[in-house]
Amino acid sequence: MSAVPAIDIAHLREWVGREQVAEQRIDPFPARALAGLLDRAQVPEAGDALPLPWHWLYFLDTPARAEIGIDGHPVRGGFLPPVPLPRRMWASGEIDVDAPLTIGRDAQKVSTVQSVEFKQGQSGALVFVTVAHVLSQAGRTCLRERQHIVYRDAPAGAAPLPPGTPPKDEAQWQRALQPDPAMLFRYSALTYNGHRIHYDRDYATGQEFYPALVVHGPLLATLLLDLLQAEQPQSPIAHFDFRALRPAFDTDLLTLQGRAGDDGRSARLWTVDPQGAQGMSANVRFA
Repeated sequence: MSAVPAIDIAHLREWVGREQVAEQRIDPFPARALAGLLDRAQVPEAGDALPLPWHWLYFLDTPARAEIGIDGHPVRGGFLPPVPLPRRMWASGEIDVDAPLTIGRDAQKVSTVQSVEFKQGQSGALVFVTVAHVLSQAGRTCLRERQHIVYRDAPAGAAPLPPGTPPKDEAQWQRALQPDPAMLFRYSALTYNGHRIHYDRDYATGQEFYPALVVHGPLLATLLLDLLQAEQPQSPIAHFDFRALRPAFDTDLLTLQGRAGDDGRSARLWTVDPQGAQGMSANVRFA
């Protein structure tokens, strides 16, 4: 492991309560582009409800080149606290749906840093930052979201993956997925995500010591909901939460799986890698 910088958690907690407000029209083009990426036959247009979680294509940060670090991420500081640990991952999240966003209408997003916590894990120092988002249209709250971001030290060389666990449920629906560099590049472009582990193989393997290109966690969450929406298109979603358990790579043949809950009002979703381990786990509650 590299030398871990001193972490002044009291200083980082000064960012708690910091707020950021953004406004944007929910333009049809990003939704049409993602529909193409997902091989959807029906392309959403203005006036349609924006599928969940396609709002991740909007309200994107657009830092200047001078504000980008060597990893492709924006440099630390600004709205998020300047955590001095090099690896950053969106570890989990929850979304509650009051009403879907409508394509073609103006929307507002209010983001607030809710918490900054330090933990000492088996792999070293960890800092967890939780950010809350409220998205609204015409003064009405549509989505309430919390994102949990984890920062950690970078390994000095190749390290084993986290131990995997098999799914606890038998799949009712499933779909095979072979990620490829073009798919990852297109999703990076749609979300304006410059993190090089998703499209620069030399950087991903030589600098961050992954075995291949890393599949975006939000892309996996989007693909799981795409599977669910194909299987239960008439079931409106009231809540969605997901957790990244193990990274997925463009060299992996992945399987998207899920099943309806016994109560008829919920569903579980997960990905399975070639070793039979879950990579992402998610839960859905219907309205």
